[in-house]
Amino acid sequence: MKSKFAPLSLLLIPVVAFFSFSVKFASVIKGTISPAESAVYVWAIIGNDSTKVALVQGAFQLNDLKAGTYKIVVEATAPYKDFVKEGVVIKDGEVLDLGNITLSK
Repeated sequence: MKSKFAPLSLLLIPVVAFFSFSVKFASVIKGTISPAESAVYVWAIIGNDSTKVALVQGAFQLNDLKAGTYKIVVEATAPYKDFVKEGVVIKDGEVLDLGNITLSK
């Protein structure tokens, strides 16, 4: 006698396998700096890892970040002062816009 549950158990194996793996999506932090010529680089620092991007017409976008809590550092040019923002939290797949950051002298 055949079991009525045999086909069901065969379908269950791929479903369990599919949900066994979690997919992580890269995150993005972006924003603008004013005045546009007041900085050259923006850093995203998490633990011992860091990512650096150059500004393009005052705008930046840090791509392919993992989820976590970052320190954002804007490397200013004289006479402007560096900008530091701690505790920037980003989730998997999120695009976080920090808006406009105005550097001071």
